[in-house]
Amino acid sequence: MAEPYIVNSRLSRSVRVDGIDFRIQIYRLEGDAQWVLEVVDKDGTSTVWDDQFDSDQVALDEALMAIREEGAASFMGQANVVPFPRKGK
Repeated sequence: MAEPYIVNSRLSRSVRVDGIDFRIQIYRLEGDAQWVLEVVDKDGTSTVWDDQFDSDQVALDEALMAIREEGAASFMGQANVVPFPRKGK
């Protein structure tokens, strides 16, 4: 069975808020109707929304609103990172 393709939205973009650069990534699996939203800071820390979105525009609007309302700093650092278990630990 072939792996599904990831469809990247044309609305994915880089933004600067409060002097901090972010990459807003919006994507879905080929054949899926709903979009996944991920915001990545300059250090590679990723925040992924649990909910999916009916359109890529709704996802982009949500990302921009969240960054501006919660503040850019709330998307940075290790406070909201869930570490993956490592082999042998």
